Amino acid sequence: DQSAATNTGDQSAATNTGYKSAATVEGKNSIAIVTGYKSKASGKKGCWLVLTERDSDEIILSVKAKKVDGKRIKENTFYELIDGKFTVVD
Repeated sequence: DQSAATNTGDQSAATNTGYKSAATVEGKNSIAIVTGYKSKASGKKGCWLVLTERDSDEIILSVKAKKVDGKRIKENTFYELIDGKFTVVD
């Protein structure tokens, strides 16, 4: 719970499954995947973020993936999936 996973190599993956955990990636063509309740992810431009939304009973409500493009999904910004939407969080 409340753990962090960070990866800086190209084509790497950072995954986290715990409650309020975070995953961050910086290498080219990398992916950050979070599956825990209220988890968040961030990455550099060109990386992918995969977010999971769960209810308070930890039932999966939705899973979505987006590429960090620097416009709609900003780099070095944490996102959480809330109501099925990528939402900026602290």
